Order: sequence, then C-alpha cells, then structure tokens
Amino acid sequence: MRTLIKNAVVYSGGNFIRSDVYIVDSVIHSLGISLSHFKAERVFDFKNRYYLFPGLVDVHVHLRQPGFSYKETILTGTRAAARAGYTAVCPMPNLNPVPDSPENLKAELDIIRKDAVIDVLPFASITKGRRGCGECVDFSSLAGLAVGFSDDGTGVQEESVMRAAMKSCAAAGGIISAHCEVNELLSGGYIHDGEYCKNHGHKGISSESEWRQIERDCRLALETGCRYHVCHISTKESVEIIRRAKAQGAPVTCETAPHYLTLCDDDLQENGRFKMNPPLRSAQDREALIEGVKDGTVDVIATDHAPHSAEEKSKGLKDSLMGVVGLETAFPVLYTRLVKPGVITLERLVNMMAVRPREIFNIEGGAIEPGAPADLCAYDLDYQYTVDPNEFLSMGRSTPFEGWQLSSTNVFTMLRGECVYESV
Repeated sequence: MRTLIKNAVVYSGGNFIRSDVYIVDSVIHSLGISLSHFKAERVFDFKNRYYLFPGLVDVHVHLRQPGFSYKETILTGTRAAARAGYTAVCPMPNLNPVPDSPENLKAELDIIRKDAVIDVLPFASITKGRRGCGECVDFSSLAGLAVGFSDDGTGVQEESVMRAAMKSCAAAGGIISAHCEVNELLSGGYIHDGEYCKNHGHKGISSESEWRQIERDCRLALETGCRYHVCHISTKESVEIIRRAKAQGAPVTCETAPHYLTLCDDDLQENGRFKMNPPLRSAQDREALIEGVKDGTVDVIATDHAPHSAEEKSKGLKDSLMGVVGLETAFPVLYTRLVKPGVITLERLVNMMAVRPREIFNIEGGAIEPGAPADLCAYDLDYQYTVDPNEFLSMGRSTPFEGWQLSSTNVFTMLRGECVYESV
C-alpha cells in the first residue's frame, strides 16, 4: 500500500517544515515539497492546515485488563489512545494476575494481541504480587517481554529490596519506572496537605512522602548504574532532587502529567474527578514542574490514565478511588495552557510526548524521515471544543478537565502505514 500525505506541516529533525510525506507499506519513503509524481493508492491533502507528528507515546497508562475490565479494556483504552494520536502505550501492572512472571504476563499479552488497535508494551512488576516489599521478580526472564518494571500504585518500601531490584534489573538490561511513596508518611491522607486540605477538614498527603523515596532511589541508581525513571512527579522537591541527580551523572529520568502542570490544590472541588495519586499539589509545586519541563529536568509527559467506574468516582474527595482519565485530553490541554501562551514551544511538547519516551524506553520510531516506521498522527491546532467526558471512547469519564475550552484535536493516526483513526 502506497500513501501520499500532501501539504503537511511536518515535525522532522526537531523542527517543523512544510512537506509532503510518501509512505510505502509500513515505512516512510520520502519527504519533499511536492511528491505528487509518486503513485499512491491513498492520498490525504492536509492543505497546510494539519501538523504531522510522530505517533505519541504514553509510558504510564492503566488499561485494566486482565482483572478489572469493568473499568476499561485493552480495546476501549487503545481506541481512546488512537483517537488522541497515540501509537504506543505502556500499561502498568495493577492487574489480576499481577504480571510478575512470564506466565502471568502472558495473560495480558494474549489480550493485547487479540484486541489492541495500537502498540501496547506492558510493564512487569518489580516485586512479586506488586507488594512493594519481599521478593523481587525474575528480571532476566521478563526483560525481553516487558517494556520495563514498575510497582505503580505501591512504592518499594525497603532500601535493601530496591537495591537488589536495581542490581538485577541493570544486569538484565531493563529499566525501573518507580511509583515513589513512603507508606509511613501517608497517615491516611488522600489530597495534598495544603490550604484546601486544612480549610475543608480533609486528611493530607505530605510532599515528603514522594520526594524522600525519590531521593533514596536516585542515590541507589547512581550506586548501581540501573536506569531509573520516576513516575508522575508532583512536588518542587522532586524536581530539584532529580535535577541534582542528573548533574551527578545518575541514569535518572522522570515524567509528570498534564494535571500537575495545569492545576493545583487551589482548583480542588468536592468531587472525585479531582482525586488522584499523587494529589494535586500547591501552585509553587506546579510552577517548579513547569520550570523542570522548560529546562529539561522533566523528560516526559505521561497521562497516568486511570479509569474507574462512575460509582467508584462518585464518592467525593474522601471516598472516591484515586485516578482520573487523561488520554483524550492530554495534548489539547497542554497545547492550550502551555504552548499557546508561550510557556513552552510546540517542538518541546512534541518531543516530550512522542520522541523522548521512545528514547528512554527503547521504543521504535519517533522520527519522520526516510526509513522510519510510518507511525504518525496529525493535529488540527485551530480546532476549538469543550471537554465533554460523555464523548470519550474510554470507559472512564472522570476528568478534572470537564468543561474546559480547548484548542487542537487529532484528525489522523497511522500505525506502520495503516490508519487506525481518521476524521480528516
């Protein structure tokens, strides 16, 4: 199958150029100002209106299968991702069975092969049962099957366990993607221990519960040489610790999420759609995260897409389950709130959502150039809309961005030359 995309604004080599893109089967063949002389069975004319990016990658999602398919399935989650321009997602191991062995991981891989509409690269757990303590998994047996290792939702509590995990993971050539949380500092909290918490009689989660474990793990990463990626950082202290670790040469990277860059605890409402873990922090934390994005301390923006049932999210801040959905709003939220006002460039946003995640987790693609896989998405940056969760393809509906007025929408997603979403 030969495909010609005409008159696109193409992200290539870190910059935007006006170009046609000619695709043969699953691979990009040529870029050029006018490639209309090439024969093509399919032609898309973007009329210099649509921006063509490498397919987006989300290295932190929850697809809930196997075990919790009433919340989301691999089919519905990947359809939602494709709609938003993602060509690869990496689901966390909060599953039943926990993917802590090749046999248990196979249960997830079998569903992926049958139902996924884009690439799904799962994480295995760090510890048996994803308990954050006790016995580590057999990293060598899982390294070729999983994109990395995480106990997401549970911090590894004992230093000795994390040291052993890092040594074994490094020997297997893997990467640890850590949810950092010190259980003894939680004290029953469920939102940030800030002014809103104090003024409304809630129990708070301290910032230290996050940054203390990051500080420990950055030290261990420097000691062991293990590639170490920090999940969903939310505090100013976390940014500074990671900045310092990078300066010391530690093999450390990190991610944050759209809600931490655009919201803070001043925005909280008594509604479960504002409850996630880590929680929305202070305005000062948000500004520190933005500075981390601008100076490169923060490498990746991931969504932590975490769907729950309507009933599970209907119990207010105190009793709703933690987690919000994010795949279908991530790029428009960040484009509207960070790129349009000039806080960061469009090039930086695309790099953090499409290029850098691939580099860190060794995922193929991330370039629009001859010989690269034709994993692409196209955004109409002028499109305006209001976020209505009832229109999501995800089964999850709980989002703090409900009712927001946003700019940009994805119109076209291609995976290895095949259209997996199209509204152009």
